[in-house]
Amino acid sequence: MLELKDKWIWDFWFCQDGTDFHLFYLQAPRSLGNERLRHHNATIGHAQSRDLQHWIPLPTALGPGKEDEWDDLATWTGSVIRKGDRWYLLYTGVSKAEKGLVQRIGLAVSEDLIHWKKHSGNPILEADGRWYELLDLDAWHDQAWRDPWVFKFDGRYHAMITARANVGPADGRGVIGHAFSDDLLEWRVGPPLTTPGDFGQLEVPQLIEVQDHNYLVFSTDRFSHSKAYLQRTGAQPATGTGCYVGETPLGPFLVRDQPWLFADEHGQRYSGKFLEANELGWTFMAFENYDSNGEFIGRILDPFILSKTD
Repeated sequence: MLELKDKWIWDFWFCQDGTDFHLFYLQAPRSLGNERLRHHNATIGHAQSRDLQHWIPLPTALGPGKEDEWDDLATWTGSVIRKGDRWYLLYTGVSKAEKGLVQRIGLAVSEDLIHWKKHSGNPILEADGRWYELLDLDAWHDQAWRDPWVFKFDGRYHAMITARANVGPADGRGVIGHAFSDDLLEWRVGPPLTTPGDFGQLEVPQLIEVQDHNYLVFSTDRFSHSKAYLQRTGAQPATGTGCYVGETPLGPFLVRDQPWLFADEHGQRYSGKFLEANELGWTFMAFENYDSNGEFIGRILDPFILSKTD
């Protein structure tokens, strides 16, 4: 388990370097008092482990930019991928000038996973109004364009992004946005990989391939279920992690009425991620979110071992 005495920690992602696992996560000071203030005070923390249970905290990986820069308020969820002898971190940033309402995606590069340098051409990705909802406070509480999950497929780099379509009922516009690149520096935005309708937002996406099946993993909360989804399925609102199955890593994805891997009324675990971890096989991790009394916990749980390799 990863728990910090002086910081809440929540959304996370990981990469592997040899036998070492590197965990990156959002963090904010517990001294804020009110956990709802954490989002506008978030930086990207970093820890290292050999077994996914015992973690060594490392220096903060990334924080807000200088005053008046595009990410001068907070840095949010992203993902890390290796290209050659360098590591590339795509991350979400928000600004003070826009009161954190408009999300963009930037890039930082490292040679050792410890020291990160922000790309001079940031931000590298912004929502494209041809397909995606721009800031409209009558429709939603922010302009969603965050949580990039980067992977390589068919000779290109692709990013899955938490976004919202620009059509349809406001409570069901949540989609997984898409962008692609040949070099991780120059990106083009494309139409979403999923269709809107069921949820207001699909957060912290991850793509995994297991036995030739492509699984799009996402999380959402009980307040983001559309009326159409609740009426069609008869489901009770829940918070947790679910998945859709795709014919290819880019879809089309089969949208299921009951996509949940785990979910509950209180949202006790969130931002679920899968990792194939050496001799452990497939494992599943999540952060401990709210308890049954509605108190925020803010720590990352030990992995659940789903299977073991021979």
